[in-house]
Amino acid sequence: MKIRSAQLEDIETLFNIRVSVEENHLSREELAALGVTPKTVARMLQTNCHAWLAEIDSQAIAFIMANAQEGSIFVIAVLPAFAGRGVGRALMAKAEEWLRSQGFAEIWLLTANDPKLRAYGFYQHLGWIADESQPDELIKFTKRQS
Repeated sequence: MKIRSAQLEDIETLFNIRVSVEENHLSREELAALGVTPKTVARMLQTNCHAWLAEIDSQAIAFIMANAQEGSIFVIAVLPAFAGRGVGRALMAKAEEWLRSQGFAEIWLLTANDPKLRAYGFYQHLGWIADESQPDELIKFTKRQS
């Protein structure tokens, strides 16, 4: 598996991966209603965010995006066929390391507030702490970095 920085020309690939997830699925229309469009993602990548793309044999299989203005993980998504293979863990390590290099001792993310979802347990397994419930059935996870 190769992990590389995502570029502007990868935005369509990022969206294809994001809409493919089965749990916490959002369609392109639902993402757009939340303000997440190719245009806004391009703006994010050009300003205060960084994204990494995981590939196997040149096939994009997952990505993560971190926000250096907020000290947060904006999104992580893995193609369903590659879930449970350590791809998400490797991407998260890359993003956490980058946020630490940006000066953040504590980082955060939002996810669906449903302990039955794979993502909820994934974050806990990686040392994230369920912090506080948010509006829209979300929960904030935080992680202290050393």
